[in-house]
Amino acid sequence: MKGMGLAGIVAAMAIALAAPAQAAPEHDYDTDFMNEIHQYGIYGPQDYDAWLAKITCERMRNGADADAHKSQAFILRNLPRGTTEGQSWQFLGAAVGHYCPEQAPRVQAAGV
Repeated sequence: MKGMGLAGIVAAMAIALAAPAQAAPEHDYDTDFMNEIHQYGIYGPQDYDAWLAKITCERMRNGADADAHKSQAFILRNLPRGTTEGQSWQFLGAAVGHYCPEQAPRVQAAGV
């Protein structure tokens, strides 16, 4: 009986400790990203802008964009009309900073 009681206590403790971990809010990278690009005057739907940033990172990882200039051009084509070239570089920098920091050397090599 003692063994069953100890097992029950251990199981209850495991559940009690796991519940707060599940309830804890996860870091919202998309909101942080949006807050940054808003500082640059870039506004758009969060889902779209976060998707554009993530797909840009994926394009950089898989070689679809040979360099940061190609990534910036991709972004510029996909942001709203009136977005400046400078804003597209800022968007790229924010995307790399939030979603693919391992790509930072490629952006730095562009010398922008």
